[in-house]
Amino acid sequence: MITITDKAQKEIKRLLDSQDKPGAFLRLGVRGGGCSGLSYDVKIDDQDTSLDRAYEVNGFKLVCDSKSLVYLDGMTVDYSTDLVGGGFRFVNPNASGSCGCGTSFSV
Repeated sequence: MITITDKAQKEIKRLLDSQDKPGAFLRLGVRGGGCSGLSYDVKIDDQDTSLDRAYEVNGFKLVCDSKSLVYLDGMTVDYSTDLVGGGFRFVNPNASGSCGCGTSFSV
């Protein structure tokens, strides 16, 4: 399960509403790279696959592929409007380390 804070939900809904894609949803994933080995991959998508796990979160759809879910299960996604360092923030209990900017991690 992935938890989305109220602040993050509000920003995700704003982003989804700004898209001209019927059925658009938020896709969370993991890809190789970044200074710690793995990077968070966050994007707006409108195509899911049979390998995806979908969640309904307060009026929007969140999708994560099954391989990424191994690394993201239990994670909390937050959002900050801070001038420096603002944006989505990831609190991942599966990460053994992360980079200073918080966009990549290791396990």
